[in-house]
Amino acid sequence: MEPLTEQRNVTGPLVFGFLHLVRVSHARQLALTTAITEYCRRHELTLAGVYTERCSATPSAFIGMLDALTATRSYGVVLPTPSHLGPKAIADERRSQLTEAGAHLLLIRGKQTVPPGGASPNLAAGGTE
Repeated sequence: MEPLTEQRNVTGPLVFGFLHLVRVSHARQLALTTAITEYCRRHELTLAGVYTERCSATPSAFIGMLDALTATRSYGVVLPTPSHLGPKAIADERRSQLTEAGAHLLLIRGKQTVPPGGASPNLAAGGTE
């Protein structure tokens, strides 16, 4: 008889973390990265990496993450809060780009959004159905 899934080394859906940090200490960055890592562990997600953007004027971290998402056909992006998509002026565009890429937006805290395909917002929040 085969062992149960819980007894096997099974990987969860592949996700990336994203942090938009302006004038934030290294300790705060470390705490937020740890929060993303712990969220992924609790929800059985495979964290492929955390992209950190320190300036909205040079969005290379977001572009790199978007490229990685599409190249690996990842499940989605984990953010501590919606504000980590950047200032309001660019956050809506980034949300649209993630939706177009088919990525789910997973928030550790904050108002949840419906993931691509209209799946349950509870799953996007890391909850259960």
